[in-house]
Amino acid sequence: MTRIGFIGAGRMGAPMVARLVAGGHEVRALGRSPERRTELSEAGAQPCATLEQVADSDAVFVCVFNDEQVREVCLDGPLLEHMRPGATLLLHTTGSPNTAQAVADRAATQGVFVLDAPVSGGPHDIAAGALTVFVGGDGEALDRIRPALASYADPVLHVGALGNGQRVKLINNALFAAQIGLVAEAVRLGDQLGVPETALLQALPHASGASRALSGVARRGSVAAFAAAVSSFVSKDVTVVRKVAAELGGDLGVLDDAIGAAQQE
Repeated sequence: MTRIGFIGAGRMGAPMVARLVAGGHEVRALGRSPERRTELSEAGAQPCATLEQVADSDAVFVCVFNDEQVREVCLDGPLLEHMRPGATLLLHTTGSPNTAQAVADRAATQGVFVLDAPVSGGPHDIAAGALTVFVGGDGEALDRIRPALASYADPVLHVGALGNGQRVKLINNALFAAQIGLVAEAVRLGDQLGVPETALLQALPHASGASRALSGVARRGSVAAFAAAVSSFVSKDVTVVRKVAAELGGDLGVLDDAIGAAQQE
């Protein structure tokens, strides 16, 4: 059994906590309000009111919404200074590789390992134990917490040095957004050729042009409906990948053209 501290028990984090508990791990989860702490207790976790309490763990998983919240928790708050030497801090939040590096630099002074581990999938994947996780950082540190991650993730993919988890996830989301844009353009072409969107979406998922984005659009019934459902998450990540690519002297190339088509929906 591993003692896991958990910060960010929301839409994605709450089912992770439930799976960790079901996997036999001791989970100390942050709850800012009495109501939230009651919910965590009912889920089998030990509710904590402060970051200091969460820090008393073998590993701390952070699953907050955005990069700014990661910095608030890991750099501006007291979390790292209260973590044990040799413990691991795992960042599930999708954000900038620069943030992961800044956190790792601070953590090194405490003897704490940092892994950036953004995820691909949703709450239904967590419930099924089939979430995809891209991990950057020390391989031995990852091996120590693999049993805990296996409570809700399969596969867990080690993609290289610290920051590469974020880079792979951002590239993935740029590609996904571009694929939505390509589906939008296919629907536009279908309209020009007299093929209704509903008919097109019934047929194309069974053909060689199929993709996960196309399947998602087909389930929603239209490009507009699917784009609206995922826009808040995808747009956030696309903004970050554009910024990171520019900082590193790269660009999204034709991916950006296709993403533009998706963002018009």
